Amino acid sequence: MTGKIWLVSLFSISVLSGCANNGMIQAATSFVGNVPKQGSELPYSVLRGDLIDSKTNQPFEIRNGGFGSAMTANPNQANQFYALTDRGPNANYTGEYGKGKSFPVASYTPRIGLFEVESDGSISMVKSILLKRPEGSLISGLPNTSALGGTGETPYHSNGQPVLMNDSKPYNKDANPIKLDDYGLDGEGLVALKDGTFWVSDEYGPHIVHFDSNGVEIGRINAFKNDTRNMFYLPAVFQHRRANRGMEGLAISPDETTLVGIMQSTMQNPDKAAQKGNLTRIVTLNLTDGNTEQYLYRQEKAENANSEISTLTANQFLVIERDGSFLLGGPNGESKANVNAQKHVYRIDLSTGTPLSSVALSSSITRDASHGLMIDGLTLEQFANRSGWDALAEKGIKPVSKALVIDMVKAVSYPHDKMEGLWVIDGHHLGVLNDDDFATWSTKGKLEQKYLDNHTIDSNRLYIINADLMGN
Repeated sequence: MTGKIWLVSLFSISVLSGCANNGMIQAATSFVGNVPKQGSELPYSVLRGDLIDSKTNQPFEIRNGGFGSAMTANPNQANQFYALTDRGPNANYTGEYGKGKSFPVASYTPRIGLFEVESDGSISMVKSILLKRPEGSLISGLPNTSALGGTGETPYHSNGQPVLMNDSKPYNKDANPIKLDDYGLDGEGLVALKDGTFWVSDEYGPHIVHFDSNGVEIGRINAFKNDTRNMFYLPAVFQHRRANRGMEGLAISPDETTLVGIMQSTMQNPDKAAQKGNLTRIVTLNLTDGNTEQYLYRQEKAENANSEISTLTANQFLVIERDGSFLLGGPNGESKANVNAQKHVYRIDLSTGTPLSSVALSSSITRDASHGLMIDGLTLEQFANRSGWDALAEKGIKPVSKALVIDMVKAVSYPHDKMEGLWVIDGHHLGVLNDDDFATWSTKGKLEQKYLDNHTIDSNRLYIINADLMGN
């Protein structure tokens, strides 16, 4: 099954293959016309079925599932894609030890799934790759310590007890503390290379981690100079990521030399007040010498989410920009249905944006070691919030250009809140994948099933959209 590729014999067009690792080549696959408009469901197993839904008082399923945080082509087989989970099922929770997250499966290991689209449009799972530390032990999805970007999230079990180093013994600050994991990842971005290895970006550090084909860590990049695991470093400004909104998307240049990451939302640079804006950052990192560059992206609405970035050419990329609403109301009911839900895919061009390293310094424009480029003593986030994008342009700083390629609500009546995976199949077909949150939701810290409407449980679904991705 995994060795079959169906090629369209009736026509031949110049298209992109996967992440455009080979540029424009001849490739097209027959399954693109057989995935139904409402999408094909990914297979899942049940992680837990014993918890009680806080709304129905009935048992509900926590599913695995969860393969929707990122998506990318298998560069070596045209009808296969990889998909990434995040840290595992979780929900906001405040307990005896402060604000944090409830982890109903605290032992969950983040993973990469390989999926195959059959000629009839159905999807099968080929394998699951569990992510591991350099010595081969399994990582967790538990938060990092504060030294490596942790924001003080306390992990709790579903019964409200804290996750401890040894859960069989009582909490002790020194002898049996709350369990944190500096290898823990909340993965959100995924790149698959032709050599079989992967890069994963996350929301914790943010960290960018290189894994071999078996999921074992072989390299790491983040913004923390004291992290001896690093091969290269991100600019220090990325330490100011907003909690739960870190490096949400990751791509790589066609020649596989340069990673391109995008932050989900405006960073807390320098404080929480700054995060309520529409300025997000894109960073490029050369894997040969570690050199980085930054660009700005202007969102349509403040506090939107950039949930994915995928390669078209060396300078052109597709970017998801979305809000958090449900077309049909979701778990909050029909009264919260939003016909104006925003689930967009934009094409951007890095060559049209201002490389931040090129901005000339002056008495007005300075550079801070922690907060990056400053204008009149304000971070770029603060300055944009206060004075607007026209004022930024007057200072010689422009965001990358963007053009709407797909409106998923108009295209398929997209019912999900989260749109987080993009798969460039060819120049006219794009795979889109939602994050189903392991079919888990919470209201005021109480766990429940995640519904799209009054009866439909959210699940990972692959949609394939026919569109002119290159704008030709």
